[in-house]
Parts: sequence; structure tokens; C-alpha cells
Amino acid sequence: TVKEAVLRVMEEDSGSVRQVTLKATDPESLRLTEDESRSSNWKRWGPYLSERQWGTVREDYSYDGDSWSYLPHDAARSRAYRWGEDGLAGLCDRQARLCLSLALWNTRDPILKERLFGLTGPQGNHGEDVKELYYYLDSTPTHSYMSYLYKYPQQPYPYHDLEEKNSQRTNQDPEYELENTGVMNEGYWDVNVEYAKDSPNNLLMEITTTNRGFKTETIHVLPTLWYRNTWVWGCTHEGCGLKPKLEAVGVGGEGGEGGVSLVRGRHESLGEYTWAVDQSSTKASLLFTENETNTQKLFGVDNYTPYVKDAFHRYVVSDEKTAVNPRKRGTKVCAHYVITLLPGASATVRSRLWQQDEPPGLPPVPSPLQHEGQVSNPHSQKGQVFGEAFTTIMQQRKQEADIFYKRVLNARLGCEEKLVARQALAGLLWTKQFYHYIVKDWLGGDRYQPPPPASRRTGRNSEWFHLYNRDVISMPDKWEYPWYASWDLAFHTVTLAMVDSHFAKEQLMLFLREWYMHPNGQIPAYEFALGDVNPPVHAWATMNVYRGSAEWGHRDNKFLARAFHKLSLNFTWWVNRKDPNGRNLFGGGFLGLDNIGVFDRSRPLPVEGQLEQADGTAWMAFFCVVMLDMALTLAEQDPVYEDMASKYFEHFILIVDAINASGQGRGLWDEEDGFYYDYIRRNDGTSMPLKVRSVVGLVPMFAVLVLAKEELRSLSGFYKRTKWFIKNRPDLASRVTFLSEEGSDRMLLAVPTKEQLLRLLRYLLDEEEFLSPHGIRSLSKVHKDSPFVLEVGGARHEVSYVSGESNTYLFGGNSNWRGPIWVPMNFLIITSLKR
Repeated sequence: TVKEAVLRVMEEDSGSVRQVTLKATDPESLRLTEDESRSSNWKRWGPYLSERQWGTVREDYSYDGDSWSYLPHDAARSRAYRWGEDGLAGLCDRQARLCLSLALWNTRDPILKERLFGLTGPQGNHGEDVKELYYYLDSTPTHSYMSYLYKYPQQPYPYHDLEEKNSQRTNQDPEYELENTGVMNEGYWDVNVEYAKDSPNNLLMEITTTNRGFKTETIHVLPTLWYRNTWVWGCTHEGCGLKPKLEAVGVGGEGGEGGVSLVRGRHESLGEYTWAVDQSSTKASLLFTENETNTQKLFGVDNYTPYVKDAFHRYVVSDEKTAVNPRKRGTKVCAHYVITLLPGASATVRSRLWQQDEPPGLPPVPSPLQHEGQVSNPHSQKGQVFGEAFTTIMQQRKQEADIFYKRVLNARLGCEEKLVARQALAGLLWTKQFYHYIVKDWLGGDRYQPPPPASRRTGRNSEWFHLYNRDVISMPDKWEYPWYASWDLAFHTVTLAMVDSHFAKEQLMLFLREWYMHPNGQIPAYEFALGDVNPPVHAWATMNVYRGSAEWGHRDNKFLARAFHKLSLNFTWWVNRKDPNGRNLFGGGFLGLDNIGVFDRSRPLPVEGQLEQADGTAWMAFFCVVMLDMALTLAEQDPVYEDMASKYFEHFILIVDAINASGQGRGLWDEEDGFYYDYIRRNDGTSMPLKVRSVVGLVPMFAVLVLAKEELRSLSGFYKRTKWFIKNRPDLASRVTFLSEEGSDRMLLAVPTKEQLLRLLRYLLDEEEFLSPHGIRSLSKVHKDSPFVLEVGGARHEVSYVSGESNTYLFGGNSNWRGPIWVPMNFLIITSLKR
């Protein structure tokens, strides 16, 4: 029987979004179905390799928490990582045990290009910034086909120039980028890396290098395979184990007969794999070393193994031939190609990795474990490994990707729009990453390593002792932000659900599990400060993914119910921790909006008192209506949820009453301006509004829900309770915009009244305030000529409109909420206005 998969197709239909359920029988959709049912493990391998492991909190064992300095880029090629790996255009299995990536050398650089380069937070005049040109061109959701383009200068890469020029610039100046150096004008290499899967554990890698320069040039291309170091630390948690092994097999120990070189890998949990390197058109040497730290170079301590992580750099760049293992074995191997090309010419090299029971052809390659001392001649399998068979698989996977996206993307889009949408999805799919962080072990250190400073026990993330992260997670970016940010991830899942609703649901549930969510109900923020507070959008994303994954009547109610219970814990955490006076006016700190405030809202105020935030309070109203919507949806199948629906309905009214109450030093609505502001409530009982017109004051528009009377009547318990509340609590019910047009069966539940909404819209739709040609600004343009200024305690705090990069160093200075358009916020504004 032909398996069926459900795709979500979004089409514009008379101004509304229509969901269409298709019986998708295309190969990629069937792979998704097989993976979800666990009949085939199609997502075991993917682009889960980070692009920057150095400079992260996970790798930081310093006394002062300076992660950028503890393991900088210059040390990355020589030091084995504790919690992950990184590489260029790479992939790995879902636990990053075995990694496949690319290294390059243009014959002029001082180092081998094994990973992307960029400036650290302190080095960049606008914070951390990757200084490379690379592009995610394509990916299917099972990663059965992926394409990536990297542009590599032919002249020396300007490492020093980028560091020096940026250090001379202030945050008032633009960034100095790779293009500004002029090096790309002197010729470069296009390096296109493509991956395809013949089966779940049979991977094809094709690297096409093109000379985009003006004369004949030479490039070294080194596809590299290695095991993540999980054996040297003395750790006992899951994933640690015995040292694995890679070794050349075949005639002469390198398997060079017949145009194929073979490497056999053995790992205690991953099993046995074979890596084949094509020798038919361009010859390559197999180089072996160990994925071990070069302690001699970094710390002046003798290496316990003569072959260390930076061996290929020393072999290729420094011509240090003794750096690699002549016995052709280790935990890291590369195929070293040296390619010379005329201008405009291209060359392709191929490799292939497969699990022993999923070989390219029959019969399978005999295992040396089964046949002691005997290895088959690879010549007889050349046609199966590479040649036409390889080409056919690669072409098929490309065609299948085209078929899949033809189904998924809106048919009304033009060709260029479809390309933009497809590459945007490719970027999202490529930025999945294996993320490993066990706070207990990170704080306490490893048995075979120097003990970390005692200060760590009370320092960063010390209250998150339970956290155990060892999963593939959607990252904001695998170089600049190679760590999850929980509210970013919520938006990711809404888009991911377009192509892979199962993965989107898994991601949302992951952050609600006991080894992520704090026992008190808080969702972890990010590794720099797990306890920071982000906007509560997880519930909103859950409802969007739930509704987007299937038509009504076929949706995943079990997923929704599981999420609802955990999200209720998170809601209770907000109420208990971020409403200090029990008045339903919430704080929360910076709430993911970085530099939008007059000062860092996560730190103590510069004046005595407490900060009550328009966005913190409005986000909680938003959280309330989403939880109400969720409870009502679940109550259709189980009336038990009607009680929770009543709870969230009444809590919503309490928050609306608090935020809209003006006068007597209450509320966050400014009647004079017609806008919502943050307020400082002084200890003497007086209040001071912080009159910054920003997207903070627009968040109250997000909390809106449309209710159908007929559906409410079918939920008798909730309907009766709601009628009773409105009748018996007119003092509160009058605060709620509970509008119903005469003869309409729909009612609107919202924070602002009709009059308040109209006043907000006057700002929102004014081109001199929020409305730009490309969307809604995060800060009103009025602050360009009239900055908001607050002088307290002899210090001057100022907020002015800045449309480009940030001109402050708040939160590292690498994001800006004082003018630029933030697409997720615009999405919420648009969907709220539709309602």
C-alpha cells in the first residue's frame, strides 16, 4: 500500500488562509512518514554540525565566565572540544558521534580553513560577527538532499585586517566586512557542497570547486571525517565511552586500487561505517590523526599522543609530514586533494559514507570483524560506490526535492519568490544543530581534567542543575548564535511546520520536558543565562503548529494536551515570579527585546521603585488568551478542560483590568498620548511613565481572540460560568472588549477597547511613526529628532531612533530594537489585526 503523508499548504483565499490536506505520495513526503513512524531513520544524519563551538559558554571553564577568551578561534584547530564539534558545510549523526565536513587551503593562508571565521563579541564594533560568504542553497526536511555554497578568497584571507579595522571603529560606525577588504575582487573559489542519501545510513558527498579568478590557481580540498572526542574526559553520563577507531582498509592499507580508497570506522554505539573516497579522476592521499588536544602548543605540556587535532593544518600549510600517522589509523581522517584549475574551470570530488548493513551495492563490503585479516578488493565495487550509480542518486534526490517544494510552496508565487521561500526554508533546515549541555557535569568538571574554579558553583546557570541537553535543536544561527534561544525557537517551529510538522511538535515538546523546563515551571532561555526571561510565545507556537499540521478533525490532540499541562506550569511560574505585588502588572526584564528599553530592564533600576512593563503585562494577556483558546479546543473532546478555560478567561480579564486602569497611579495606558508605556512605581507611591513609543506599547494588540457563540454554547460548563461572571462582576467585565455585532455569532476578546485600538492605529499607520515602506518599525521614527531622555542619579539615559546596527553595547551590541523591522513581531501584528 502507498503510505500517505499530510502536508500543510497555505493558500490565500479571499483574504483568509485556507488549509488543504493532500495525499502526498512524493518520495520526500513518504520519507517523512517513514521517519515519523520510526520504520526508517531518515533524520539520523543531517546538518547537525555546528559552525562555531569555540567561544561558547559550554566550552568555557574560566574563573570569570569570559567564554570568548577561554577558547578563541586561534585555539580551535588545536583543542578537542568537550561538548560538541564544528566544521565547514558539515553534517553528523544526531548525537554528533561521527562528523563529515570540509577543509580548504588556497596555498596562501596561514591556516587551514576548517571552520568559519568571525570576530568575537569584544572584537566587533557591533558585537560578534561572522566574516565569511556562505549560502544555504537547498535542503529537504529529511536532509535527503542538501546544497551549500562557500566563497573562498584566492588571496590570503584577511584575518588580521578584519580584526584591526573593526577594532578601530566604534559602535557609531558600520561594520568592516570581508567584501570591504577588496580580497574578493582578486579572485575567489566557489565551493559547492552537495549531500544526498541513498538510504538512511548511506550518504553521498559531492564537492564542486570552480575557479572564479583571472588566472590558473591551485586549491587543496580536504573532505574530513572524524569522531567527536567522548573518551578522554572520564565522564560517566550517556554518550561517553570507549575510544572509537578509523583505519584505512584494502590493498596496501589505503584501498587505492581501482579508483576507490576505503576507510573503516568502528564505534561502540554508532556501529561500523565505511567511508569511500573517489580516486578515479583526481587522486587524493588519506591522512590520519587523532581528535586530541595539542597540549604542547597550547599549554606547554607534552602530548600524550604524537598525532593531534591540528595535524592536517601542519601537514598541508607547514609541510610537516610527520604530523600524520603513517600507519593510517586514528580518530580523524581526510582525503587530501590538490586541484589546479584554469579560470572558469571546475572540478568535482566525491566521497561516500555508509553503515555496514546499508552498503551501496550487493554484496556488502565484508567486515574485518567477521573476516579477520581479510578485506575485499574495492575495485569490484567501484561502479556501485561512485560512477553512474552515484550520479543517478544525486540527480534523483534533486528532482525529488523539486517535487516536494512544488507541493509545499504556494502555487501563486512567482519563480523568484519561490526561490526566496525555498532558500529561506533551506536556511532554517540547515541550522539544526546537535546541542550538548549537562549543567551538573559542566559545573563540577570532569574526572580526568583540571577542576573548574569553585566560583562556578554559585555562578552562571548554577540554579539549573537539572538541565540535561543532548538533542538536535533549531538554532537562531549556527555561527553567531550556536545556542538555542527559546522564544526564537517558537517562531522557527511555526515555519518548520510547513515542511515537517512532526519535527516542529518535537521541538516544542522538548523544551517542556523535565530535563529542560525548570522544576518551578520556567522554560530555559539560552546558555548565557538560562534563567533570563523571554516573551511567553511557546503556547502561541503550539497552537499554530497544532492547527497547521492537519485539517480540523484530524489534528494531534494528544500533542496539544501534553503541551497544555506543561504550559500551565509555565504560566503559574510567570504569575508567581513576575508579578511582585500581585496586581496583575508584570515585569520580566528585557524580554528578548535587548536594547529597546531606556536601560537594561533585567538589572536593578537606577531609581528606587519597581518597573511595571507594558510588554510583560501584555505578553501575559496574550499567554492567557492562547491558553484559553487551547483549553476550549481540548474541551471539545474532554469537558474537563472547561474548568481551565474558565480560569484563563477570568485571569485574562484581571490582567486587562490592570493594564487599562488609568488614574490613581494604576494601569499602563496613557490617556493623554493614547499609548501603552512602561511605568516606574516609586516607593513613595508615585508613578513615572517611560514615554518611549516602541513596539512594547503595541504588544497589547496581540492578545485578541475570536469566539463563536455557537461553539461556546456547546461547552455548557464554560458558557454558564462566563455568563455568571459577566453578570455578577460588571466592575471587571466592563474592562473587557467583548464586542458582538448585532446578528453576528462571533465575539471579540481583546485588551484595548475600540477607542484605544483606534488611537494605537494612528501611531501604527503613521509613516512618521511606525509604518515604514517595508513593515512596522520597532521604535517610532519620531525619536530620531526627539530622543527620549531620562536623567537620574547624575546619569543620562537616552533612546533614539537608529534604523541600522545598534549604537549601544547593551546585550553585546549585535542586535538592535531601536528602529529596525523585526519580522516575527510584524507577523504577530498582522495576524492580530486580522482577528
